[in-house]
Amino acid sequence: MKHAPPNIILIMSDNQSADFLGTYGNSEVYTPALNALAQNGLLFRNAYCVNAMCSPCRASVLTGLMPSAHGIHTWLDDGLEDHWPEKWNAIGEFESLPDRLQAAGYQTALIGKYHLGKAWQPPSSFDHWVTFPHGHTVSFYGNRMIENDKNFVHEGHSVDFFTERTIAFLEAQASSAAPFFAFVPYNGPYGHWPAIRGKAANAFADLYDQTPLNSVPREGLSQSVIDRYTSRVLEVGAHPHERFAGPLKLPNDTDSLKNYFAQTSLIDSGVGRIVATLKTLEMDQNTLVIYTSDHGFSLGNHGIWGHGLAAWPSSMHRPSYNIPLIISGCGVAHNETPALVSQLDLPNTILSFAGLPLLEGDLTDSLPLDLAGPLASHRDAIFIEQEETRAIRTNAYLYVERFTVDGFDGLEPEMYDLVNDPDERTNIVNMPAVEDIQTRLAYQLHAYFETVSAPTRDLWRGGRPKSNISHKAFWQTAWGEDWNCDF
Repeated sequence: MKHAPPNIILIMSDNQSADFLGTYGNSEVYTPALNALAQNGLLFRNAYCVNAMCSPCRASVLTGLMPSAHGIHTWLDDGLEDHWPEKWNAIGEFESLPDRLQAAGYQTALIGKYHLGKAWQPPSSFDHWVTFPHGHTVSFYGNRMIENDKNFVHEGHSVDFFTERTIAFLEAQASSAAPFFAFVPYNGPYGHWPAIRGKAANAFADLYDQTPLNSVPREGLSQSVIDRYTSRVLEVGAHPHERFAGPLKLPNDTDSLKNYFAQTSLIDSGVGRIVATLKTLEMDQNTLVIYTSDHGFSLGNHGIWGHGLAAWPSSMHRPSYNIPLIISGCGVAHNETPALVSQLDLPNTILSFAGLPLLEGDLTDSLPLDLAGPLASHRDAIFIEQEETRAIRTNAYLYVERFTVDGFDGLEPEMYDLVNDPDERTNIVNMPAVEDIQTRLAYQLHAYFETVSAPTRDLWRGGRPKSNISHKAFWQTAWGEDWNCDF
């Protein structure tokens, strides 16, 4: 499929599983704009993130590298900003998607949550820069915003602000001969306190007053979540921050759950406004629109609320990693596919569609977007890592391995039969019937990380993270007290 250089909009939500969109089968959440995007494009049912935390996934989408290669293993803690180098860009040493597009003449913009280093000045790869200086969203309102060389407090909702600035960027580009790349990472629906404490204040709050929340599993808390919270209490020597208590309390706070629904609908509304603007400006025929999330989010599944890292050891269950992925525009045919896809495929898919050389990351081909029929397969397996836990997922099995350290319990491997147990309830690891399959999956897992990771950043080989890590004591026990983070 040949095109003039296409415009590209990559929209990314924050903490949203594929389960939480109407087009993926959720009848309780109101997402008409995203449903329409899928009806006019290609929907991937089995797209997965590489990690269940914000910063690592954003870095992977922009570079095509796994966390054990780019060195960001968990969310970058803004509280450490004073320790970061001036103008620090956490992926600055790698060639990235916006680098490659900018070099080819694209006008590049980031409009949304950055969370990859110091936000006060843009990396050189972005010509236009609209963000805020936070990784953790405390509130959707009253945030300090950064717009190129200005910063100010915006009293309204941050998602609305980023939508409005995206529309303004599109209007400015309408008279330009250059193609554009707009990366629009919204900071919602988020799903953590205090941002979603109580009833939402946005325009969609009342829509969910009578919603029974049948799409939110009401399970008892997982013991691994309780263990994780306990370890955090011990780490800080007192009661930890409210956001760490959320995974214990949120599953029973119906106002907060409905707040999460309302934030999702607000993002959907923003996507609808962006698509409508493209049509008004007659830019829709030559603009590729991609919707995804940084990572999945467990809404109580398996007794877990939030990230895979909400549990100890980290959960590798599907809801925290299965992300929405919809690609529409530029003649992409309406279709859907069950093919296994990693978010690592995104940068090279975009570059391929733009007719540009691919990045050297995971060394996979780009996704074919001009499909005449269903995409039966793309990857034989996808790989996930969450600090002490790694997994390989195929169409038939999920195999999970942990890095073991003396004195730390619960680090046993897991294995699930995804054909007969799609909800991943029965751990069949070490059962004689799957011994050969388990051996093969373990070999694939080890060989993959041996190939793609950088020894200096691979935690399992004594490598160090660029900034903070979630469980420093664990890794210092493994590698000695001299082991530390870079900052």
